Amino acid sequence: MIKTNREDYKKELEEVIYMFSTGEDLTVEHFQTQNGYNYVDGVTLNGNAFSFENYHEWTDALDKKRFEKRFSKLALYLSLSKHYGVKLPWGALTGIRPIKMARDLGEDFERTFTEIFDVSPKKTALVKEIIENQRGIFDGGKHSGLFVGIPFCPSKCAYCSFASEIVSKSKFVKEYTNALTKEILSLKGKLSNVRSAYIGGGTPVCLPSEELEKILSATREVLQDSSVEFTVEAGRPDVITRENLALLKEFGVTRICVNPQTFSNKTLALIGRNHTAEQTVEKLLLAKEFGFIINADLIAGLQGETLDDFKNSVDTAIKLDFDNITVHTLCLKKGAKLKTETERLKVNGIDEMIDYSRQALENAGYKPYYLYRQKYAAGNLENTGYSKKGKECVYNVDVMEECSNNPACGANAVSKRVFLSENRIERYGSPKDIKTYIEKIDKIIAEKEQFFK
Repeated sequence: MIKTNREDYKKELEEVIYMFSTGEDLTVEHFQTQNGYNYVDGVTLNGNAFSFENYHEWTDALDKKRFEKRFSKLALYLSLSKHYGVKLPWGALTGIRPIKMARDLGEDFERTFTEIFDVSPKKTALVKEIIENQRGIFDGGKHSGLFVGIPFCPSKCAYCSFASEIVSKSKFVKEYTNALTKEILSLKGKLSNVRSAYIGGGTPVCLPSEELEKILSATREVLQDSSVEFTVEAGRPDVITRENLALLKEFGVTRICVNPQTFSNKTLALIGRNHTAEQTVEKLLLAKEFGFIINADLIAGLQGETLDDFKNSVDTAIKLDFDNITVHTLCLKKGAKLKTETERLKVNGIDEMIDYSRQALENAGYKPYYLYRQKYAAGNLENTGYSKKGKECVYNVDVMEECSNNPACGANAVSKRVFLSENRIERYGSPKDIKTYIEKIDKIIAEKEQFFK
């Protein structure tokens, strides 16, 4: 897709191209030259040449590499923007965490976002609002969180790339539960300052009750402190029952997700969700009986949906009085069924969908409090979590802003160790494959003990 003298970040440059095109209509060349702190980035698109000069007094090797990568991407973005006559809402930013980047840039981030990276004033203002709304939640790494992963679902959604198995067809449910419980309990007495725990998936509550109970019991034993925010991604209304909700309550779970994705039954069938909008309402009302803080996920840009369809989903979620509503932009993920059916997402009205969700939710008293982006999202847009005041999810903030250590248990779980003073993060990833995870559990536990020493 691109010829460049910077092979070390060729992949990141290709991601910039993909924001505009699949690249089939382009011949792209890029070079970067350096003279002390002076840089020149040159880009040639289909024979048209662009040149950009940059200056940066880097402080160390890491700062130097970040600068060189960031401004090469910027040069390529600006060239493509001129070539196609298109400006993107997030400009040259391709990173997952624009809030974190804004914090790193400091109080002057707004000028840098708009004047240097060509981020739209609307998205820059959203970042500023979220930073403000995180006051009192973001604590700069004083606490840590715990993640537990359950890679099983009742069915596979068309847009999902998660390495999961259909629970009714899997041979590994009991073996996985035993291995996961062993890993969780290996953390007993070794965690400090934990303020949040998150059991995610997959769909945790699709497990048989006895297996779910083992995991909940082990997690609670490790957490010890009953005041810890404890979230379980219940997720799919078709597997939420009074029995498993009572089990969650018994072990001190404080937050759950009841995820509609859409309130269109036609769309739900099309994307492989084995439930109806009516079941979502039914299970939401059931969950409210137990006093949980409840989140809903909605997806903008689902196949075949119009702006009016999405507006109906947003309006319905507001009327149902969820505590949190997270609005996702549909994206193409490697391994998802949707990725095999299309090379590039083109969703009519996607900008209007995201704009409407922000306006409607804020008018209803919900405030944006965390945000992240994904590669290959429709319209190069974002995912934003909205909350009623005081109902924000601490775990979401800590994980998205990467400001705290996060031990993670389970297949495909990635533990993070944050070194704030050095502005760096170390990661330990467990095997994605369930069978491999089970077979290597003792080795994983030993390696993670060393990782967090």
